[in-house]
Amino acid sequence: MASQPEALDRAPSPLAGRLRTAGIAGLGAALPPDAVGNDQIARRIGVDGEWIERRTGIRSRRRAGRGTTVASLAAAAGAEALMSAGVDAEQLDLVLVATLSPDDLTPNTAPRVAHALGAARAGAIDVGAACTGFVSALHLGAATIEAGRAEHVLVIGAEIMSRFLDHDDKRTAGLFGDGAGAALLSAGDHGRVGPVVLGADGAAAALIQARHDEQLIRMDGHGTYLRAVAALTASTREVVALCDLELSDIDLFVYHQANGRILSAVGEALGLRPDCVYDAIAELGNTSAASVPLALTRASREGLLAPGDRVVLGAVGAGLTWGATVVEWGRA
Repeated sequence: MASQPEALDRAPSPLAGRLRTAGIAGLGAALPPDAVGNDQIARRIGVDGEWIERRTGIRSRRRAGRGTTVASLAAAAGAEALMSAGVDAEQLDLVLVATLSPDDLTPNTAPRVAHALGAARAGAIDVGAACTGFVSALHLGAATIEAGRAEHVLVIGAEIMSRFLDHDDKRTAGLFGDGAGAALLSAGDHGRVGPVVLGADGAAAALIQARHDEQLIRMDGHGTYLRAVAALTASTREVVALCDLELSDIDLFVYHQANGRILSAVGEALGLRPDCVYDAIAELGNTSAASVPLALTRASREGLLAPGDRVVLGAVGAGLTWGATVVEWGRA
C-alpha cells in the first residue's frame, strides 16, 4: 500500500506542483528518568547481565514510576515536537497516538493527549498496530495532509511496557522499556513522507500475545526473530523500489528497536554498512510503538540527518503487522 504513487527523488516530480506533500516538521521525545540496568533484572531470572546483552543488545532501559501515565509521556513528547517546529497546539488538525499499553480500556489515549496539549480543535484517534503503530499512524497522518483534509498532524508513539511484563520470564523480562516519541507532520516545505508499505499476517498472531485475563506479554522469541527479519528485509526492498531508488541511495535506516540481533540480521540481509543502520537499543530497550520516533529523534539530535537525506523507517510487531516508508528529510 503506497500513500503516493510517484517516485521519491531529488529532482522535481511532474506532479510536484499539483500534489500536496507531508513532511516531518518537528520531533520530540520523553523518557522516564529511572534507568534499570541488566544486573537488576538478571538476578531475578537467574542469569547475569551479559547474558541479556548478548541476546538482545540491551544494557539498560527506562522504567516509568507509579505516577507516570502513557498520556503524560505522549503529551511531553508531542509538546517538544510542536516546539521544535514552532507550531501551536491550536493549529493541530489531528492527534494520532500509537500505543498497545493505554492507561485505561477507555477513554483512549489520544483525546487526553490533545487536551493536555491544548489542541482544542483537533480530532484525536488511537492507532493499534503494536510495534508497527507509529509507522501506521505516519501513513494515516501523511495521507490526510496529502488529501487536503489537514495542515498539521501530530503523530505519537507512547508505551509503558513494563506494566505488562512477567518479570520472571526470561524471554521478555529484560527486553522492554518505556517512553514516547513524536513527529509533527505538516504540509509544505518540510521534506516529505514518501510511499508507505503496510502488511499483516494474522495467522502468526500467536507469536506475540497479551490476553485480557493475564495482561502479560508472551512471546515466541525465535519465531518472532525469523518473521521480523524477513518482514523488515522484504518491506525495505519493496518501499525503496516503489521510490525508484536503490538501497545505496538511502542515507540512514531507522528500524523498530526490537532486538540488536534483528537489526544486525536485517542489515546483513540487505548488504548495508553497519553505520547506516541506526541502533539505539542499548540504552532504550524495545519501546514498541515509541521505538521508531525515539530512535529518529536521537538520530536527529546526534546530527545524523541533513536536509535532503533519505531515511527508511521500518517496523514489525504483534499481529503480525509490519510497515516501512522512505522519508525525505527537510529542516526538522
